[in-house]
Amino acid sequence: MRWTRWAAGLGLVISVSVPAGRAGGAAQVEQTSLQVAGRELVATADLPVLLAGVNRAGTEYACAQGWGIFDGPSTAASIAAIRAFGADTIRVPLNEDCWLGVNVPPTFSGAVYRRAITRYVRTIEAGGMAVVLDLHWGAPGYAPALGQEAMPDAGHAVPFWHSVATTFGGDPRVLYELFNEPHDVTWRCWDLGCTMPGGWRAAGMQQLVDTIRATGAPQPIIADGLAWGNDLTGFLGHRPVDPLHRLVAGFHVYPWSGCSSVTCWDRQVAPVAAAVPVVTTEVGTRACNGAFASTYLSWAGAHHISSIAWVWDTNEGCYDLVHDYAGAPTAYGSAVRAGLLRLRGQSAALPSGPVPAAPAAPAGPAPPSPGAPAAGAG
Repeated sequence: MRWTRWAAGLGLVISVSVPAGRAGGAAQVEQTSLQVAGRELVATADLPVLLAGVNRAGTEYACAQGWGIFDGPSTAASIAAIRAFGADTIRVPLNEDCWLGVNVPPTFSGAVYRRAITRYVRTIEAGGMAVVLDLHWGAPGYAPALGQEAMPDAGHAVPFWHSVATTFGGDPRVLYELFNEPHDVTWRCWDLGCTMPGGWRAAGMQQLVDTIRATGAPQPIIADGLAWGNDLTGFLGHRPVDPLHRLVAGFHVYPWSGCSSVTCWDRQVAPVAAAVPVVTTEVGTRACNGAFASTYLSWAGAHHISSIAWVWDTNEGCYDLVHDYAGAPTAYGSAVRAGLLRLRGQSAALPSGPVPAAPAAPAGPAPPSPGAPAAGAG
């Protein structure tokens, strides 16, 4: 990977006024085709859906490093190759600073980045697939977003989700993943936010749920567990209140994760999956074989848990699912492909309604409002 650090601070201040507390009451919003019913994701006619997908890395780092937006192709042909591999969902990791146009090079951020991501989402949908939009990289204050945070920083994550949800609100094949891999905080902080060791304010998952719902966006919302997404033990006791009851638990698992065995999954993950939908938004290995992924995907299918594999790429060594972007699988990728096809065999079809037209100007950050915190403030 190319890694270029940029001087912090582009002098932009962004803020938005959204509810900070728990949402209440029944919101009147248009129904979306991909919904939640009890422990299941469901499509039209309430048929259970299991997402079977891949992660497509690049959109979280290329823009902040100053050399592009995508790492590899983003064409309709590249989407067709992923579809032919066996996937029906692509997880698109995003960079909050690139979306907002703060603290990173302007060449690939702001409106340029938003338009590119919107076009990419429409291309994925036109290929018959669903999209998980994931807040992957961020940083508080004037620091450029060049990696993962322990928690979402309130100054940027709140306007980020306001803008993203406004742009894609009502889209029947989009899901929102609030934050990639929270870690090293308490479940109370995870839920309600807290002041982090660096002195900046972390937004809790409740505030981000409220932010999305305040825009009228009705899609399912995924909230990853703690310990880099691998710990769901406190999820049911601390899950945010969603007035639409469309909250999904996000789980990440690798061979070195704390919960990486069938015994642990039975004990810690299965009880959550019995209450709410679980989507494994990252499952992978660095052993260059598919043994672990095959075991997990078989277990996940038996417990009706969706899975999205890391990673559809050609430059991450043993993490790569493919040798090339035409879709020639690695040994690991072959095992994942078999697992994804099994999941799809258990699932109803995704919503097949018309693909929304790309907006002429994807929604940017909300204008500053009196008394709202400044996104660029340290």
